[in-house]
Amino acid sequence: MGCHDKELSILFTDDGHMAELNHRYLGKSGPTNVLAFPMWDSHLSETSTPEVETPLLGDVVISVDTAIREADASGKTLEKTMDRLLIHGILHLIGYDHEVSDVEAERMEGEEKRLIGLIE
Repeated sequence: MGCHDKELSILFTDDGHMAELNHRYLGKSGPTNVLAFPMWDSHLSETSTPEVETPLLGDVVISVDTAIREADASGKTLEKTMDRLLIHGILHLIGYDHEVSDVEAERMEGEEKRLIGLIE
């Protein structure tokens, strides 16, 4: 994934805290399943590099409450659901963004499936 020697911070939290973060940083109401906070502008082109080199990739925040509901609804284990959310968050940290376009959404989904396949 091109993130050798990078550090990742992961926070597992509840829906209340996630809703606060979602509102504070994205201006959206209510909780979400995962948020990602890159330590550099992850939307740089493939040939660009961050202005400040840092060993920190970023932070991924996962709502355990939402993950439990998603696991129940999908019939998957909580562990598999958490794996998917963590992968989703990491992909956001390295520049994938499913909200940009349908093409990007498909690209991100394909990479999610590929990475999930490596750990199953």
